[in-house]
Amino acid sequence: MTTIACTQPGCSGTIMDGYCDICGSPASTGAGTSAAPGGDAGLAGDGAPGIGAPTVNGVCAQPGCGGAVVDGYCDVCGTPGGTAASSAGGWGGSTVGSGTAGGGGGGEAISSPSTVSRASNRLASTPLGSARAQAAGSKLTRRLGTSSTRLRGARLGAGLTSVPPIPPIDASRAILTNPMVPEDRRNCPNCGNPVGRSRGDQPGRTEGFCPKCRSPFSFSPKLHQGDLVGGQYQVAGCLAHGGFGWIYLAQDKNVSDRWVVLKGLLNSEDPDAVAAAIAEQQFLAQVEHPLIVEIYNFVTHEGAGYIVMEYVGGTSLKTLLKQRMQANGGRYDPLPVDQAIAYLLEIMPAFSYLHDLGLVYCDFKPDNIIQVGDAVKLIDLGGVRRIDDMDSAIYGTVGYQAPEVPEVGTSVASDIYTLGRTLAVLAMEFRGYQSKYLASLPPVAEVPLFQEYDSFYRLLLKACAKDPADRFVSADELRVQLLGVLREVVAAKQGQGAAQHSTSSLLFGSPGDRAAGLGEAALPWQRLPSMLPDDTDKMAGWLKTVSVPDPGVRLELLVGAPESSAQVLLEIAQSALEAGQYDVVDTAVADLLAADPWEWRAVWISGLVALARNDSRTAQSAFNAVYGQVPGELAPKLALAVSCELSGEYDVAEGLYLTCARTDANYIAPSAFGLAAIRAQRGDLDGAVAALDLVPQTSGAYIRSRRLRAGLLAGSGRGLAALAEAMNSIEALTIDPVDRANLSANVFLSALEVVRRAGSDPQLRISGRAATEPELRDGLEAAYRELAGHARSREERIALVDLANEVRGWTLR
Repeated sequence: MTTIACTQPGCSGTIMDGYCDICGSPASTGAGTSAAPGGDAGLAGDGAPGIGAPTVNGVCAQPGCGGAVVDGYCDVCGTPGGTAASSAGGWGGSTVGSGTAGGGGGGEAISSPSTVSRASNRLASTPLGSARAQAAGSKLTRRLGTSSTRLRGARLGAGLTSVPPIPPIDASRAILTNPMVPEDRRNCPNCGNPVGRSRGDQPGRTEGFCPKCRSPFSFSPKLHQGDLVGGQYQVAGCLAHGGFGWIYLAQDKNVSDRWVVLKGLLNSEDPDAVAAAIAEQQFLAQVEHPLIVEIYNFVTHEGAGYIVMEYVGGTSLKTLLKQRMQANGGRYDPLPVDQAIAYLLEIMPAFSYLHDLGLVYCDFKPDNIIQVGDAVKLIDLGGVRRIDDMDSAIYGTVGYQAPEVPEVGTSVASDIYTLGRTLAVLAMEFRGYQSKYLASLPPVAEVPLFQEYDSFYRLLLKACAKDPADRFVSADELRVQLLGVLREVVAAKQGQGAAQHSTSSLLFGSPGDRAAGLGEAALPWQRLPSMLPDDTDKMAGWLKTVSVPDPGVRLELLVGAPESSAQVLLEIAQSALEAGQYDVVDTAVADLLAADPWEWRAVWISGLVALARNDSRTAQSAFNAVYGQVPGELAPKLALAVSCELSGEYDVAEGLYLTCARTDANYIAPSAFGLAAIRAQRGDLDGAVAALDLVPQTSGAYIRSRRLRAGLLAGSGRGLAALAEAMNSIEALTIDPVDRANLSANVFLSALEVVRRAGSDPQLRISGRAATEPELRDGLEAAYRELAGHARSREERIALVDLANEVRGWTLR
């Protein structure tokens, strides 16, 4: 079999199924209706939407965002503040047209289980979402999205990670000296058939008719230097060639010679291209967002239409990947995963904005994010369409387009899919993403990045789920979870032992927040975070009036609620769990899942009740399913770690505990105790002590951790040094006198046995006493007499005094 090498500069891939298995570029002989990536515009501009002085309207209301609302939008996260403005928009640089669809179908979204012992994805998982609906025989319709409406997260904050800035590109240097579309990228705009190819010594034609469908094609620039378009825009030259034709740089002679971009048609005779351009202009009249390139005008010139838009001089992520590949000797060099995530986080408010307008982007890929300095913009709106549009041509790119698009069209879910696929291409060498893995992800065992960052894999798995109903409901939901994944990735890359900061979740409270007053008597399920109530629930207002502390009484009130809702059922289940009425919990969970098979909160409750029943395997399966639904949250990871520890899956539990401890300070204590228990159980004393040392002095669990540390060292059998360290663990603590005296007695007794067997060590001091027999006898006697003073009965006190007298040193009196 002949191997065909990719012709892209710097790419070492081979052609598979018509596309390069590394960079995804089509073979020069490829055909069909699939989309070929257009050229990178590399375009840039003044970077400031609108003209004139900005208007400050107030402080952004988004959680965690410190930005100000300027001209109707936050200057940090881009979220609308108050009323949105009209007009403006974005432009396309490299959109690919393929008639009715581009690159759908094919591939099974099945991944092999991981071979890595600590990867939780190898565990059983409770059926959830489409899997549960199909198992129950339910008809798949639309998701209810019970928790999506409250997932409006804040923009990526400073300090989490850093992305190197990219200097702007001078407009005059961006002009192509010899504008020409490479022959291997000349395809019929109607059927996708290769056209304009050379034959022998004859170069390919830039204009003509397709030999397959007879449609006209033209790859020659329509505008030339000096042309005055619309009586206002003087053309300087060509910048790039994209899916809709040539893109030109011009100067606005009416506005201080500012640089603008003119985007024309690929072929003015092509009705699909004409319709797309007109539709684009109509959509862009509604679009105004700081993360989307701005539209200034729409003009005609010699019978052709042109969109006039902001000039944004920067570098696309596709170009950035090519540059990294060239610098790496032709070997693919993906972005660091934290930087790849940061790019997606920055651009996702633009998707939320478009979706709120009833628009879908359709053709997202690395080509369509341009970075200028430390800012990014979405540049290609050529494929944008209304969510309810069932007639116009769909534009997409093979390997990025969701598999259901050719059959059912585009949706918010198909946009989520393109975001997930783009993230995968940015962060890893995704071989075969346009062929073998067209509609799936590679197995975990084949991707080191998935093995290293399990949460990242889970997020991609959900974003790129084959069934659109199994994906994230909105860009906001994806963004919040992706931010959580970024925190985990950054913490892991920094290699920190314990987190220094804590972060509030929109879905969960803090570990043990409902176990106040129980202390060490709290059961495993009580030590987990509680779920925060959904304030968007229709019964949220009534539920706030139910504040009875007794769970049994509260349960009676909830059962008599004037109207049922998801949050009412969740509160019933939680109250029944606290009251020990587990059958009521089961009924509420079943009702929730019957109404919405994707209701992961019900599965969370089922995991809690399984822990209460000491059924760790069922709990493990439930929490594993919840983890897959909210991969950026730490609560399901902690819950899964607890259930894995109880069921004997120690390797998985240890990995999850470590992730929790190094990511969020609120999770250090429960994770440290879990790690210590696992490591002590397998005889790793140093590891257990190191785990307990993660608990900071500022934690309410610090005293408990030091007591456990002292107990482990005292019983280790490691000799006098370990016993001295045991006493040092509690030296400065304010603890119960009986506990202190008991530990002291155990330590001195053990030390005395060591000295008798192996000899003294006068230089070593244990609780201020030299490690010699007389000193240790004195210490042990004092501990026994202290215990005698706290004895609960006369018999106990006499026994302790006798022990004190027995170890007392001899005197000459």
